[in-house]
Amino acid sequence: MRKLFGTDGVRGEAGSFLTAGLAMRVAMAAGIYFRKNSVNNRILVGKDTRISGYMIENAIVAGLTATGYDVIQIGPMPTPAIAFITENMRCDAGIMISASHNSFEDNGIKFFDGDGNKLSEAIEREIEAIANDSEAILEGQVTATAIGKAKRIDDVIGRYIVQLKNSFPLDLSLHGMRIVLDTANGAAYKVGPTVLEELGADIVVLNNEPNGFNINENCGALHPKELGKNVLKYRADLGIALDGDADRIVVVDEKGKIVDGDHLLGALGMYMYKEGKLKGNGIVATVMSNQGLDDYAKENGITLYRSNVGDKYVLELMHEKGINFGGEQSGHIIVNDFAKTGDGLVSALQILALLIRTNKKASKALRPFKLYPQNLTNIKVKVKKPLEEIEGLDEKLAAIENDNMRHLVRYSGTENKLRLLIEGKEAKKMNASMDDLITFFEKALNA
Repeated sequence: MRKLFGTDGVRGEAGSFLTAGLAMRVAMAAGIYFRKNSVNNRILVGKDTRISGYMIENAIVAGLTATGYDVIQIGPMPTPAIAFITENMRCDAGIMISASHNSFEDNGIKFFDGDGNKLSEAIEREIEAIANDSEAILEGQVTATAIGKAKRIDDVIGRYIVQLKNSFPLDLSLHGMRIVLDTANGAAYKVGPTVLEELGADIVVLNNEPNGFNINENCGALHPKELGKNVLKYRADLGIALDGDADRIVVVDEKGKIVDGDHLLGALGMYMYKEGKLKGNGIVATVMSNQGLDDYAKENGITLYRSNVGDKYVLELMHEKGINFGGEQSGHIIVNDFAKTGDGLVSALQILALLIRTNKKASKALRPFKLYPQNLTNIKVKVKKPLEEIEGLDEKLAAIENDNMRHLVRYSGTENKLRLLIEGKEAKKMNASMDDLITFFEKALNA
């Protein structure tokens, strides 16, 4: 059976892996699955600003209507907006067409259930099995009056704007704050500036002219260097960078320095705790998060739980533990009172509320603890050989542990990359171990 789903939906190069044919087949499989428990016979479809979005959107609409579903198309909108609007409009499911932080050549298909939650792996496997079953696809198609229809709605952005503004305390205002916002030429190029301006901020907007090819290109959350320069240039209070589908945030302080994602988790978690808004007295982070965050949480009576990498897994653990806050070091932050997935704009508004409440500069308020030295490296690989089959790896990792360092070795779920993490109190020893590990894997996987 052909594997389609990775850690965040179906993703790959548009036109080669993710063809129009595959997109239509996956949409038909999803339609067949969701129709079993259909309530309103509607599925929402949104996308980011990639040129291939036109091709994939039309293929998905064809696939869904072929199984009898009515489709609501809302055009470019952030991933978290799709999650929210799916539930808000009482749809059976929602689909986001995006490859998130990847360059424009790639695209992807993300699914949400009727409650706005990402699908479990079990449901993804069911949809994958249907997509791989030609007989099931054939039987799932309808005819005549049962064929679905599609319509495009352009005004749903207002629903999401209201939801975002409701996440910001009513007694606060952004008047007097200057913010530089980089929308990465992506899905939040309209909604991001609108929300911040309506809340009273003085906004300098970067990279909000998408052309289908420039999404994430030397801008946004992956490339915040220019954001830092502009924060200094305009003497701004804060810089905010989003990625292509706006489910991720990178923050730059008033000195033009990038704030680590774990610092954001710690600062926001403590802010919510002091405000009496941290449910379950805990925070969920991933196995990638720095040990310094763990220590900071414990010192303040907060429990830190660790999930697998991926905001889907963060959210699953949050639900399991009865917690309303968590996220990833990379900038996917989930404030579950207002969002069902990582939401860069909801996170930005919580950070801004923190700064106003504490009356502190970002450089002080957003770095509440010291990080341990950490080295994170990505290696491009030709083949994702199972780690347990790599001879000598166990010995390498045992040596790292014996030097009192923490390690993590995993393949990317969306790219042909191996991700390596080593963390320890001694930077020199840590970097030497990383160099040794890189050499080992280059020989084992790419020789």
